[in-house]
Amino acid sequence: MGEPKISVIVPAYNAEKFLPFCLDAILASTCKPHEVIVVDDLSTDRTAEIARSRGAAVLETGRRSGPGAARNLAAERATGDVLFLVDADVVIDRNAVQYVAENFAGNSGIAAVFGSYDDDPSEGNFVSQYKNLHHHYVHQRASSEASTFWAGCGAVLRSAFIEAGGFDVEKYVVPSIEDIELGHRLRRRGHRIVIDKRLQGKHLKRWTLWSLFKTDVFCRAVPWCRLIFESQGMPEDLNLKLSDRISSMLVCLLVLMLPLALISTAARVAILVLIAGIIIANRDLYRFFLKRRGALFVVRAIPLHAFYYLYSAVTFGLCWIRHKAMPAPKADVT
Repeated sequence: MGEPKISVIVPAYNAEKFLPFCLDAILASTCKPHEVIVVDDLSTDRTAEIARSRGAAVLETGRRSGPGAARNLAAERATGDVLFLVDADVVIDRNAVQYVAENFAGNSGIAAVFGSYDDDPSEGNFVSQYKNLHHHYVHQRASSEASTFWAGCGAVLRSAFIEAGGFDVEKYVVPSIEDIELGHRLRRRGHRIVIDKRLQGKHLKRWTLWSLFKTDVFCRAVPWCRLIFESQGMPEDLNLKLSDRISSMLVCLLVLMLPLALISTAARVAILVLIAGIIIANRDLYRFFLKRRGALFVVRAIPLHAFYYLYSAVTFGLCWIRHKAMPAPKADVT
């Protein structure tokens, strides 16, 4: 492939608050995309009007279908070689389209590429800062060769996307890890997926503690655990590295030791040792937080990060128990 044609696809539902910033950034790109397609997922606000006013092609799902189905619809209509998927609440870097084109130019063998959020989140509240900075850190420190995919700011060859069947919107009716699962299917088909650390976008979403917990558990951890059990393999990348597994174990031990701390000096000493172990295991992340947001942010981030490990570990454990308790599928003897 020579210089690829880039079709930018933006699924949008009631996105009038963020969509102007998203589209303006795309239109201001140093490398102009072949086309910009906004899929209006039955919005009740000015989403479609805003998209048309900026020259984007607008497709309508006709019913609330979710971002996966919206992207599938746009992929069918797109005329570019590469589908650059951008969430409506993401403002891409002015060179992002160029970076995507560079990855697919020539004979790189790359079928998909994705990036990360940048290290300067739009929302200033602590939880939003923590969530987005953690995402940035994890993706920036990950291996360049990936076994997954991220659709918030990621691109895929249209031919590979169509061949793989697009996003599985029957299995993932509620938006969750349909992009991760697509990445697994692409890899099983022998395709190469990479993380381009230059490919970044500013996330405009505001997170609260409840939305963080709900999303991490029900839209990420639960379906991801099921995918891991089904594929019978756990990747050693992104937020599933050995240090993350050790940290989860240490946090669980810490929680179990807390009641004993009321009656035992040894338990209190053990708790201090466990806290030290958690900090040591995550020292690079906390150093990153310190550099970006200062010491007070780190002090606040450590307990929140420990809570993240706790609910992730508990969710994994419960999903594992449920998986083992489920009867094995009967063999087909016909």
